[in-house]
Amino acid sequence: MIFPLAIDRGDVANYVDTIVVVYFVLIFIRILMSWLPTLPYSRWLDVVLTFIRDVTDPYLNLFRRFIPMLRIGGGGLDLSPMVAMIVLFLIGGLISRLIRG
Repeated sequence: MIFPLAIDRGDVANYVDTIVVVYFVLIFIRILMSWLPTLPYSRWLDVVLTFIRDVTDPYLNLFRRFIPMLRIGGGGLDLSPMVAMIVLFLIGGLISRLIRG
């Protein structure tokens, strides 16, 4: 069995693209979590949801500082995840293009 030891720039750029997509999916799950009512307690579900919250909230809090929540009736609409996902794709695409050369 032969393992390739050399990794070229294209491989690293593909890894960056994959990380961006995975983080995008985690943010999307975080958005869905905020819309759903409280789910029945399950230890494993709580672990997964806590992981998603702990991973995405520091990034989303960067945008929540500058983007106020829109007040709609009695509730509010948080636009920071949408802006965060757009910035994530733009910066991730820029970084992967710079890596590719």
